[in-house]
Amino acid sequence: MNLALWIIAIVLAVAFAGSGVMKLAVPKDKLVTAGQGWAQDVSPTNIRLIGRVELLGAVGLVLPAAVHIAPILVPLAAVGLALVMVGAIVVHARRKEPMNIVVNVVLISLAVFVALGRFGPYPFSS
Repeated sequence: MNLALWIIAIVLAVAFAGSGVMKLAVPKDKLVTAGQGWAQDVSPTNIRLIGRVELLGAVGLVLPAAVHIAPILVPLAAVGLALVMVGAIVVHARRKEPMNIVVNVVLISLAVFVALGRFGPYPFSS
């Protein structure tokens, strides 16, 4: 189970790091034309804020456990990213984008799995 938690945390970290970097590096208008229609409803400042949160969450899923410093941050990062996805579901529901909601639900499920595993029976030893 520990291996599964590591693999899922790494997969989530890669996904959120990529998403976060994209939101930080790509201008709003290019996000919209690249298929990120939700971005037209959000200010550039908020897009960058979401990108920062996703990037920090991605780092928090792996780095604390990898360097054995404050590993409690791993499940906290997972919870934080799940909450970001709850916000994403709200945005996509308002825009009537059901396929995006499915992706968000999958990401929430994986993040909750990591959080429950690391808060529960498979915590990192300090």
